[in-house]
Amino acid sequence: MNRQTILIFGLCLLFACAAEKDHLITIETRHGTIHAILYDETPRHKENFIELAESGRFDSTDFHRIIPDFMVQGGDVFGKEGLPPDEWYTIPAEFNQNLIHEKGSIAAARQGDGINPEQRSSGSQFYIVLGKVYEPSELTTNMPLLQESFLKYLQLKSNDSIKQQYTELYEQQRFEDMTSMMLGLKDHLESFFSINLDKPIRPNQLEAYTSVGGTPHLDDGYTVFGKVVQGMEVVEKIAAEKTNMQDQPVDPVHMKILVEEMSKQEISEKYGYQYAGTSE
Repeated sequence: MNRQTILIFGLCLLFACAAEKDHLITIETRHGTIHAILYDETPRHKENFIELAESGRFDSTDFHRIIPDFMVQGGDVFGKEGLPPDEWYTIPAEFNQNLIHEKGSIAAARQGDGINPEQRSSGSQFYIVLGKVYEPSELTTNMPLLQESFLKYLQLKSNDSIKQQYTELYEQQRFEDMTSMMLGLKDHLESFFSINLDKPIRPNQLEAYTSVGGTPHLDDGYTVFGKVVQGMEVVEKIAAEKTNMQDQPVDPVHMKILVEEMSKQEISEKYGYQYAGTSE
């Protein structure tokens, strides 16, 4: 292949990338506007979301479930429309190990495993991830087993002083310090009980959750199908709403969702999102 042919081929690729289209999602709320993209790797979820948005069915739904430092959930189209439960369709899961619950991710809500063993997604409800930033040791440790071993260890009379410290932290609601205390005893507990408390974790999870944060325990169980590219400060404001005992905001936060077709190059330039296969 000569130099001229290579140049022409490169220009064709450049123009093809510039012309390739995607859908920019805009969620309007009384707190401001959220912009997002949806992943091509989850085509069923992407197509369903766009269809609901373009038909206006999301409009006037609200963020009906808010848990600070965790997520905000909304988009109950079927409830808004008063559809009978047998018409609340679901979507097959589209898990992808590259798409994780880092802060700003958009994922599909679903019913629990007990009545939904296939982990199918709700046909309308979604949530935006907030979460927290983790220490590496929290991510590489089997935390439920660590806690179980730690509590068993506290039952020994010789550990009354440790038990007292732990109880005081609990009474003061210093939960991060409680976690640090358990992690500090990890090696000792492994030796004492002859167990392995390590947990495997993928490099992309370790990188994301120790930097931007998120909710790692939801990975591989709930379909992540999009990402906020602008407006996380709006999501934070929604998460700060006063809620009742059912995690519902006292003052409803309604939404209107718009869809705009835009070139991927323009989305990258305007919102800083880098598509797979492109360089910064």
